[in-house]
Amino acid sequence: MIFGKTKLELKVGTFVFVGLMILTVFVLSIGGFKTWTSGYEVNVTFNFVNGIKLGAPVRFAGLDTGQVKKISFVFVPEEQATRVKVLCWLKKGVQIPIDSTVWVNTLGLLGEKYVEIIPGKDYSNVLTANQTIVGVDPIPMHEVTHLAKSIVDNINQLIEKIKNKEGTLGKLIYDDAMYNELEAFAADIRKNPWKLFYKTKEKK
Repeated sequence: MIFGKTKLELKVGTFVFVGLMILTVFVLSIGGFKTWTSGYEVNVTFNFVNGIKLGAPVRFAGLDTGQVKKISFVFVPEEQATRVKVLCWLKKGVQIPIDSTVWVNTLGLLGEKYVEIIPGKDYSNVLTANQTIVGVDPIPMHEVTHLAKSIVDNINQLIEKIKNKEGTLGKLIYDDAMYNELEAFAADIRKNPWKLFYKTKEKK
């Protein structure tokens, strides 16, 4: 009787242990922990990171090779300025040339932010663990909006000048005299195409 109870407890204990192991693996996978994968960490500094978050993917040459592990502020005494330091975990074996270009990219127009790394060419000098590289700041949305507004304003000013018969284009569209001259010139060329190749003699 005691032996049977002990055997049942052993089965229950084994079942619970296996269940806990499966749950642990599942939690670690969801959390993105690299328990069984070795790698190294590098730092990227920016003036502006445009909403990058912890756990964001890090892509090298368009391929997922790591993730953002930490984001913090760092003060640069030489420049008397505050920067944003992004700690990136990278898979072992990924060699990033020191002249690579790094910036915060977006999946789609309003999609997920991630760190994009375009490989450089100097593979004789690659990033090592805990080394820092300066990233290219993304363009803030308000600057894009301001640029678009400036373009629209310039187009509107051009249209207004044309309506007021100002400038060459405005005169060409609304001034009959210039139109008639161009029409006469075209007609003359059609009748006398040799004039296009005629070169007047220079006076001595």
